[in-house]
This record gives sequence, structure tokens and C-alpha cells, in this order.
Amino acid sequence: MIGEGKKYMWDGQSYDTREEASRVTEAYKNDNFEVKVVEEGGKFLVYTRRVVQQVEVPAHEGVQQ
Repeated sequence: MIGEGKKYMWDGQSYDTREEASRVTEAYKNDNFEVKVVEEGGKFLVYTRRVVQQVEVPAHEGVQQ
């Protein structure tokens, strides 16, 4: 899903109620995800995204840094 120019990934579950989706949403937010809930066909779908803040690349032998 693309929302506000950002790519979100579906969490693979469909929820019967908005309340159930909201509980899941809070757990994702606590793990620093951006979250969108979309109602589709009477079910609620949760889409998430997280921006990587810093990537650590391990040094390889023989490569100077």
C-alpha cells in the first residue's frame, strides 16, 4: 500500500473489529513502526512501515576503511 507517498506492508492478518486492529496497531507503534488501518470488505487490515535509523555494516577482512 502506498499512503502519503510512503510504502506500507500488510501484516498478513485481517481483523474483525477496529478495536482488535487498534490493539495490534499499538503494539507496532511501541516497536517504532508507522501504522495505517484500512477497512476493506468489512475487515480491518493493518499496514506498517519503519524507517531504518542507522545501518551497521560489518567490516570484511582485507578491506580497509
